Amino acid sequence: MRAMDIMTTDVITVDPEMTVQALAALLAERGISGAPVVGPDGRLAGVVSEGDLLHRAEIGTARRHRVRRRSWWLDHFASEAARDYVKAHGRTVRDIMTQEVVTVSEDAELADVAELLEAKRVKRVPVMRDNKVVGIITRANIVRAVGATKGAPPRETEGDDRAIRARLIAELGREEWATTVWPEDIIVRDGVVHFWLSDDESHEKREALRVAAESIAGVGKVQQHFVPTAAVPSF
Repeated sequence: MRAMDIMTTDVITVDPEMTVQALAALLAERGISGAPVVGPDGRLAGVVSEGDLLHRAEIGTARRHRVRRRSWWLDHFASEAARDYVKAHGRTVRDIMTQEVVTVSEDAELADVAELLEAKRVKRVPVMRDNKVVGIITRANIVRAVGATKGAPPRETEGDDRAIRARLIAELGREEWATTVWPEDIIVRDGVVHFWLSDDESHEKREALRVAAESIAGVGKVQQHFVPTAAVPSF
C-alpha cells in the first residue's frame, strides 16, 4: 500500500498569520492535534501542533529557565531559552510553527512512511504533490491500514483497490447524506471495503454505505468497523 491509499485528503491547513488563540480554538473545535501551515502561494511553510501551545505565558505554563553561571555551553542555553520565549509569547502561527517539515510523496510506500514517523518521532506527515499539500498521514491512518490486512501479506491488487476506493469516494461525494464520511475512514484491501464508523452511526446510514460500496465494480465484500463516540466531559 502507498500513502495515497490511506491518506486524509480533506486536510485542514492554517495560515502563518493566524493568531495563536485562533489556532487553539480551531484545533479544539475540529478535534485535531495539528495542521500543516500553508502560505498565500499554496506552498507548505511549516507544521504546528498542540505541543506548540503547551507552554504559553497567558496561562502560566511557560518554561522556566534558571539563571546559570557562564560556561562554554552558555550560548547553547541562551539559544534554547530564546526559542522557548518565542513559543511562549509569539502571537502568530508563524512564530511557533516548526519550519523544518518532514514530508512524503503520495506514492510513498507505507513501510517508508511508518519508518519515517518512528525515526523522526512525529505523529503526522504531510503528503505532497508538486510542492503542494494533497493529504496527511497520521499514526492512526497506519493503524487502520493494519486492521484492514487481517494478517495477510500484500497481493498484486493494489491498483484495483485504489481504483475502487477512488470511485467509491467520488460516489459518496455526490450524496448529501455522506458529507461526514471522510476518505481516511475508507480503506480497500483485496477488493474488501473497510469503513471506520462511529458506534452511534444510524442504521440507515450504515446500510447506505454498504449499498454504495457494493455498487462499485470489483468489490467483493464490505466490512464496517466501529469506534467509540467521543465522550463529552461533564463538569
